[in-house]
Amino acid sequence: MHHDIKRHVNMKLSPKVITGALHAQNKGASDWGWQGLLSYGCQGFIVVVDPKTVQVLQVLAKHKGNVVKVKWAKENYHHDIGNPYSLRLASGDTNGVIIVWDVTSGTIKSEFSEGTKPIQDMEWLTYQDASHDLLVALHPPYSLILWNADTGTKLWKKSYTEPLLAFSFDPFNSKNVAFLGPDCIVFIDDFSVTKTPSSNGKKFYISSPSSSASNLKTEGSTSSVEKRTASRNLAERMSKILVGEGPSKKSSKEDSDHVALNDCIQLLHHQSCRHHLILVYTREILILDLEINQTVGIIPMERAGSPFVQIVSLRQRDVLLCLHENGSVSTRIRRKTNAITTPASEGHGAFDDSPPPVSMDVTYDLRCQSDGLRVTRHSRVSSMSCCLVTESSVALVVTDSRVVFWDMILLDGGTELETAPQLDAKSKFPVISDTPPPKLSLSDMIGRLPVVNHDHPSVLKGRAVALKFVMTGLLNGVVSPVSSLRMCPPLTTKNWSVYQPLLAVGSSTGVIQIINISSGLIVKEFSVHTGPVRGIEWCNLKSFLSYSYPSPGTSGLVKNDLMLVDISTGKVKPVRTNRDQESPIEILRVSCLKQYFIVGFKDKPLELWDLQTMTMLRETGKSLPHPTALEWSPSHSLKSLKKKMMSQGGDKEGGQLTSTLAGGDKVGVSTTSLSETTESDSKVNQKMSVKEHFVYTDSEGTLYHFVVEGTGFADASRVPAESGMGTITWIAWKGDFILFGDGEGQLSVWDLKSKTQRTMATRRGWIKKIRFAPGRGNMKFFLLYVDGFDIWDLKEGKAELLSSMKSPRDVAKVIDADWTGSDRPVLATADGCVEVFDLTLKSCSCGIEDREFPDEVASPYILPPKASLMMKYHLQNQPWNSEYSRKLEGLREEEKNLQAVVNKQIDLLDSDILEYLPQCRFGVAERCLILAKLFGDESDFLFWTVALYYLRAVKWSPKSQEDIDLLGPEKEKFIPATPSYKETNDLVMLDSPDEGEEPYQGSWSLIDTPLERYFDMICDNDSFKLYQLDRVALHDSKRVTYEHTKKCAENYIMLRETDRAVQLLLETEPDNDTYYTDCLRACLVASIRSSGVSQSTIKLVATNLIANGKIKEGVQLLCLIDKGLDACRYLQTYGAWDQAVWLAKATLTSSDCCEVMKRWVDHLCGTQVNQKSKALLVMLSLGQFSKVLEMLYGMRQFNRAACFTAALEEFGLLDQSKDDVVLVEAIYLEYARLLANLGLKASAEFYCQKAGDKGNQFREEVRILFS
Repeated sequence: MHHDIKRHVNMKLSPKVITGALHAQNKGASDWGWQGLLSYGCQGFIVVVDPKTVQVLQVLAKHKGNVVKVKWAKENYHHDIGNPYSLRLASGDTNGVIIVWDVTSGTIKSEFSEGTKPIQDMEWLTYQDASHDLLVALHPPYSLILWNADTGTKLWKKSYTEPLLAFSFDPFNSKNVAFLGPDCIVFIDDFSVTKTPSSNGKKFYISSPSSSASNLKTEGSTSSVEKRTASRNLAERMSKILVGEGPSKKSSKEDSDHVALNDCIQLLHHQSCRHHLILVYTREILILDLEINQTVGIIPMERAGSPFVQIVSLRQRDVLLCLHENGSVSTRIRRKTNAITTPASEGHGAFDDSPPPVSMDVTYDLRCQSDGLRVTRHSRVSSMSCCLVTESSVALVVTDSRVVFWDMILLDGGTELETAPQLDAKSKFPVISDTPPPKLSLSDMIGRLPVVNHDHPSVLKGRAVALKFVMTGLLNGVVSPVSSLRMCPPLTTKNWSVYQPLLAVGSSTGVIQIINISSGLIVKEFSVHTGPVRGIEWCNLKSFLSYSYPSPGTSGLVKNDLMLVDISTGKVKPVRTNRDQESPIEILRVSCLKQYFIVGFKDKPLELWDLQTMTMLRETGKSLPHPTALEWSPSHSLKSLKKKMMSQGGDKEGGQLTSTLAGGDKVGVSTTSLSETTESDSKVNQKMSVKEHFVYTDSEGTLYHFVVEGTGFADASRVPAESGMGTITWIAWKGDFILFGDGEGQLSVWDLKSKTQRTMATRRGWIKKIRFAPGRGNMKFFLLYVDGFDIWDLKEGKAELLSSMKSPRDVAKVIDADWTGSDRPVLATADGCVEVFDLTLKSCSCGIEDREFPDEVASPYILPPKASLMMKYHLQNQPWNSEYSRKLEGLREEEKNLQAVVNKQIDLLDSDILEYLPQCRFGVAERCLILAKLFGDESDFLFWTVALYYLRAVKWSPKSQEDIDLLGPEKEKFIPATPSYKETNDLVMLDSPDEGEEPYQGSWSLIDTPLERYFDMICDNDSFKLYQLDRVALHDSKRVTYEHTKKCAENYIMLRETDRAVQLLLETEPDNDTYYTDCLRACLVASIRSSGVSQSTIKLVATNLIANGKIKEGVQLLCLIDKGLDACRYLQTYGAWDQAVWLAKATLTSSDCCEVMKRWVDHLCGTQVNQKSKALLVMLSLGQFSKVLEMLYGMRQFNRAACFTAALEEFGLLDQSKDDVVLVEAIYLEYARLLANLGLKASAEFYCQKAGDKGNQFREEVRILFS
């Protein structure tokens, strides 16, 4: 009980919006950020949902138009007190306005616009470290604008020549952007933050999208028709091989030339493979390789499948998530391409003919699919978003206000055998424990073992894994359209222990929802009526009456439906059964003591009912006119009744009466007396009934006053109509004041005490409703008009306007309104939302801390900046504690509340994570990686992924064959034998390079599987080279034009695959202008290996070519004579950095490659490029760990530097040279300062001890500071 009281005192009736169905223009407006929260546009609002607890955290309201785009700010920067974890969100609407929000406080950081047309697309820029505030937006018809989202200033604007619909940034190269036009694709390669792009871009058309070969044709390209058909047939043959027994393509061939690009519904860059662009059509997905401008993969819709709607390309693994029209989501995983070694998986494109033909195409296998939703006209999926951290959770926003969450999980077939390396018991590292690492993301689930369909036999043997979708959350909104709403009786001193602030909302479909207006949750939903809910009246805190009737026909008669609903049991009881067609109900009013209720009709005498027994007591006589408005009197003779009962000695009964009346919940006043009995009888037989009054007005404006006692009512008095008032539409009565509103917008105030009357004109037209706010002595009331809503206050009998709003200027059309508390009006609007406003009617949103959440929300982003950093630093590494402890302790008094907040957050983490953190296998580095995922910190995530991979590689990779022989049995201890399943190739391997060839593959071996491809230039050289050879072979298999063949030959020359290069060069047609040159080149390439003398000549020629601008040709010559390092230097000098790195990684020895990469690092650190965070990753990949520490220190990332030092110590890779010792002490000293500023005394003192002499000085300061 005590807990309940506490809960209700903290009831938070803060301004808020409870949203309903989406608008068609909200399609595609949803985003799931690194912050771990989902946001989506609903009408003009933005809803922020916490997917873990499936609760609405925030609704942002300020847009006048419908929201068409929402984008979370990126988190790929180092977080500290200056750049804390914070929730920033950008949203764009149909009026061309972009708003950047601080989601935690619900306030606007900046607002800016260009033109008044809907925003087509927008994206936060992430490619440089200087600013996290840059937002790129596409404003119709074709303007690309770079905004500073913090200040709202326009940095530059570029108008293109074509109308553009959407854009996609190349994740591997920030200069490249692809735009989708109505019938073409425009590529630009000069995007830059500092200056406006100068070119108008290259325009490409797609020839024949639905036939299988799509080539990008640039404008004015004159390729002959014969060539086009030849290529089409070639690719058609290929795609038949790919698809297996798919339907033949003949039908699509006839109409293929008429299909234009405007059927393309989405364009996006592949997130995990460089140079790939994905085009989505309803019936197929095309994967284009931008180096050859050709389709390298086609994903057709299954024969019985549902059309594609949207694609998400995942990054940590090469996987595509596809949303289909029927609301299902399918997961497609990239197949390993070397089709010779891996036959197709069962059931999907298995080949009958043997041997299998080689196909180098990019192929994806369908590996799991969620169930579809029931799609109707009113409920289809508006958008899909995927969690960027885990990549295994998907949210679907449905137009009928539902949000559905799906999670991909591993099917537990067999158990994955954990074969830990046989290490000496003495060595403490890596840590061996029984706790398995938590599978936080899709990349933890797939990658080591092949992924197959769930019915595949090898799943049970633990040789492969299968995935499955499970629904993990469902969130509902207000049922649209809303037709009426009513707040439950107000909070009083008597009912506060059981009170819940419930709002009943009725819809046009007959559904009534009960919403807890404090938490904003829909608590219950009843399907009460078949037609629209016309009105709701509460009988007590646990039940209500509602009525409904269909739209009247010509006769004006309807079938009325009046129901009593008990919300604690859900029982729905019909009242007034077996009635024929009659006049529609217009008035339903429950008396103040909840003894009676009145039902008023349009053209029929009103009925008086007993609320306790649900029986009708009386009808008014036929002679009396029908009411236009009616109200019960709040004053009644309860006190005199109590006196009467006390005097009769009915103490017990009197006591009971008061208690039940005061409770307001179960009223014990019974009025069963239907037969007129004498007073003496009633004393004996029954509880006394209390007199109640009501007043009503007729169409003339005459006021009738009735007294109800027992079963009957007496017509007590009539007051003639006031002059100047029209037909009264509503009466409100509180205390000594009665308010009348009429159809012309006039308000009349009667003061019963001083017997005065004032009339005033509001000049707003028909007054639909008047209601006083609850609370003793609170005389505020609202007026609801057709076109708006006003709040007034009665001061000494005078009505004063406090605030006013008009629709549609300030708010959508108001359907109904009520008070949720003494100063909080709630409105139901035509856009299907329920909005609680403050008294000024200016705001219907509040900060996250002002909202009530039934479930605790675990997110570092909603903590105070200091608290989230404390939590992170505390969990990352605790060398000062002998035991790793999850509790944060020992803070100063003034930070005790922060300490409590942090500990609460830590306790909310998943138990499997909390169990694993103290005993991470690879110590600090792995712990930091897990925390980076928990905090949604992209920058940390990338750093620790690469760091952990290269720490393991440097520590445990065999340096060369001799090392292994020298180490002999020692080395073998580290590496478990290859499990048998790795030797058989009976499965489709997942796309991680050289998975099958990896010689040491335990279930967890000390060497990790290679980094995923999205790390691109940071992958280790062996996997990089293999992938590049694969790509060149793929390009080779797709050759159509001479240009294309030439490109392949050049790549083969640079990769030293000279035999194939000679073959390609000799393919040149005799009528080609370069026929002679190519023949000579072929001879040169073929002969170069034999002659040593020619080296110097060739080198001279090459340098001359480069000096005269023929860089490509010169570089090829240098590659032929094994002068790759020189070639790279020349490329770098001429600014071709990416090409130089590609060449170095694919062809040079590790020491030469290292030199090229170091030059690249210097380039990345330059002020023009400003990509130090990328440079860090490159340095890690070179194994230059002391240099990494130096860079971290220089970038003032002391927390990361200290953790990395600890990781190096654990791996035994920390250099003990003098410079390094000094550097480490400097890092520890700065980290100690940082910790001391946060108030973490124990850890600050620990690092002081390790920081040499200066550390000891600072330690004294810390002691003084904390004393």
